[in-house]
Amino acid sequence: MAGLPDLVETSRALTANQRSVADQIHHLAAREGARVTYEYLLRRWHLANARQVSVTPAPLARLMVEVAETVGLPSNAVLTVLDPACGTGALLTAALERWGDRTPRAGRRIRVLGQELDPVLASLAAARLGLTQMAQDTQAKARLSDIRTGDTLRADAHTVACADVVLCNPPFNIRDWGHEELATDRRWAYGLPARSEPELAWVQHALARLVPGGVAVMVMPPAVASRRTGRRIRTALLRSGALRTVVALPAGCAPPYSLALHLWVLRAPGDREQATATSEVLLVDAASTESDADHRSSTGGRDAVDWPGLRQYVLGALRGSGDGWASVPVIDLLDDQVDLTPARHVPSSPHAGILHIRPLWAELAARLDDLHELALTLSKIEAGPANGAAAVPLTTIGDLVGAGALTLLAGRNPAAERTRATKASGEAVPALRVQDALLDRAPSEWLPPEEAAAAEQAGELTLSKAGDVIVVAVPRAFSAWVAADSPPAIGAQIHALRLDPALLDPWFLAGCLRAPSNARRAATHSSGAARIDVRRLQVLCLPLDEQRRYGEAARLLAEFISLLRKTDDLGATLVHGLSETLLAGLL
Repeated sequence: MAGLPDLVETSRALTANQRSVADQIHHLAAREGARVTYEYLLRRWHLANARQVSVTPAPLARLMVEVAETVGLPSNAVLTVLDPACGTGALLTAALERWGDRTPRAGRRIRVLGQELDPVLASLAAARLGLTQMAQDTQAKARLSDIRTGDTLRADAHTVACADVVLCNPPFNIRDWGHEELATDRRWAYGLPARSEPELAWVQHALARLVPGGVAVMVMPPAVASRRTGRRIRTALLRSGALRTVVALPAGCAPPYSLALHLWVLRAPGDREQATATSEVLLVDAASTESDADHRSSTGGRDAVDWPGLRQYVLGALRGSGDGWASVPVIDLLDDQVDLTPARHVPSSPHAGILHIRPLWAELAARLDDLHELALTLSKIEAGPANGAAAVPLTTIGDLVGAGALTLLAGRNPAAERTRATKASGEAVPALRVQDALLDRAPSEWLPPEEAAAAEQAGELTLSKAGDVIVVAVPRAFSAWVAADSPPAIGAQIHALRLDPALLDPWFLAGCLRAPSNARRAATHSSGAARIDVRRLQVLCLPLDEQRRYGEAARLLAEFISLLRKTDDLGATLVHGLSETLLAGLL
């Protein structure tokens, strides 16, 4: 509490509005707890600054901590954890949450060290870690966290080898990292990194700050595993036994979300037991763990990551169980390229593939039968007289809203740090985002019902209901359908139309809206990007009985489209499995 006088002086300089906000935060902290309040405010700050600040997602941070634990931690009385590029402290917070509430009871304590170039982020990290330690009731008299501000590579604030664990998600592709002035630095024990290889500078920095036998888990862009400029350093890391494991993650685990990032697991040389076990490197290919049929059309993205499945996959590989990994002799990797990309070395399992696709043939036959039956029904639809169609008046969604026939609800994306669930977790609520529509897939994110209800009450989420018409207002993925069982929470650029059933038939409305010409008429480019103005979409003015007749045709058409897409996905899976078997010479 040494900084309390400074806080009092600061509060006197606040404006009336700022003081009012500060009072509200104070009351919220008194009711919910200081740490819960701070984490909530930090999440909102992250969302407001998402383009300027790159954050390590909490699930990835927890996975990295568990990877370090699985590899093996030193048995010191004080466990020291360092993040030399700590940002707002996500990795150090995950370490405290995992180890900080356990070590005191075993007579062991945890100390966290960090450094961050941006003083604002460093301050946020220091406050976050202090509140986390207070919540765990650790011995506050000892200084258990130390966050410094500065350029880690040029002006390292922690200059001695003191860390038992290094957790780091360093900045990527930074050319101005100090290549010239640091050319003779002692940390480059494995070779001077090229100007274009700052990531290998961070790797060697981490090793230089570890005690003998200490563990480092680092996020790396995939190019670091194969770039020619880093071949000499990769060779030295392999020969010394410092690099122990490379894990290829699926795309969407962390920014930049389009890349399938890698985790590098390293041990500082010096441990005698380790010296006898450095002849092989574990390579884990978890980049293609998404095998569920609902996701086969996905090309990645932050919403496509099955974190519980990924955790089980990676930790299982580290323990020597499951598929998708290989323990490769170092000598086999020391060729002209020294390519450490796991997919290059982890064999596929064609026998398992052929067994997996065998029952899919019966499913394909059933879907083709359903398609044939629907096609016969739809083929009976014929156009009426042209002059009759011209006589039917049109209205717009905006006019229907004004008349009280329906309510227009705009979607919101759930907060990035809200708890996620899996599809199998009871009454979990699907969260549909525009990325799902663009990739033509089912909702890839799920929220526990209590989380969804809390988010809706706080105005952070829009929940649809069964019978609502869902509209995706993006030209490339424009569509409309009626929400049935498990209605989703809808994200930004998605709308829910809640109609009066005495005035409108939902499938009739969806059928009118999804006409391609309707979307073209309602398109707008005023914001610099193409959007659909939902209020301008047109609807036929028909009696309710006639709406239901049209609505039945629209429902059958939507079912036909869904079956076509599922059949296409199923056919692609069969082709993929047979092609892999053919390449393996097992047909």
